[in-house]
Order: sequence, then structure tokens, then C-alpha cells
Amino acid sequence: MPPGSTQPSLFPAPATKSAPNPTKGKWIFAHCDGGARGNPGPAGFGVLIQDADGAVLAELSEFLGIQTNNFAEYSGLLASLDYVLQNGHRRLRVVSDSELMVKQIQGKYQVKSPILRPLFDQAKKKIAQMEGFEITHALRHKNKDADRLANQAMDRGMRRG
Repeated sequence: MPPGSTQPSLFPAPATKSAPNPTKGKWIFAHCDGGARGNPGPAGFGVLIQDADGAVLAELSEFLGIQTNNFAEYSGLLASLDYVLQNGHRRLRVVSDSELMVKQIQGKYQVKSPILRPLFDQAKKKIAQMEGFEITHALRHKNKDADRLANQAMDRGMRRG
């Protein structure tokens, strides 16, 4: 081959353009819940993420070890924010049964707990990356799927499931 010429690669360069995301620009919904058995006690969170049409995009749950209910609630919020940001979504509506967390994120309550403050700060940084964000409080019976996922996480951690 003459100097300066290039031979075509057997391995084409990866495309720089990502596949189109049909939900980009649309609202994504997250139902979040966290719990601790004993408070503090074995804790976990659950998150159900859906698109604007109600299709389930993800079910997230994780055992958190020995933590408080409020730590678990914030962990669920952070997991939902991580999911939407990592998957190219920029508009999120969150439903949580934690009145404390919802009102703290809305700026109606102060965050006095030194354990919750770093979680609150992380959440606010992630929310700042969103084009749209809303969070509302709902009673537990309106958050059943997230509650189920949180309980599954706690059961796994306690070796029950």
C-alpha cells in the first residue's frame, strides 16, 4: 500500500449518533417508595418507572442494609433520577408517599438531618439537569407497585425472598 493511504478497517467505527429515543421530550413517571423495618432497620427502596402511555420502562429495587425510612425514600428518588438521566429522559414526574421528602424537595421543609442532607443535595443536583421535574405526595394505597418493590428489596436483604 502506498505511504499515506489508509486501508479500510475490518471493524467499522461505532456510530456517533445514538438511536432515537421515542420518549425524549415527553414526561416520564416514577412511583417511589422506601421503607425500613424497625426504623432504623433492614431497609430498601422500590421504583416503578413508566412512560407517558403507562408502559413500564423499569422496576428498580435495592436492599440498603440498616437504614432509616427517610434514607430509603431518598434512595428511591435518587435511583429514579439516575435512571431517567442515564436513559436520555429529561422530564420526570415523581409520586412518593413520603410527605417529608416531597416537601423537602419542594422547598417547603428544611433538611435538618445530617444523614439526609447529602442525599437531598445529590437529588437537587440531578433535578437541575432535568428540563422538567415535578414531585407530588400520594397516600400509600396510590403507590402500591413501588411499595411492593421496596418490600421485595427488604425481603431479599433479610433472605426471605
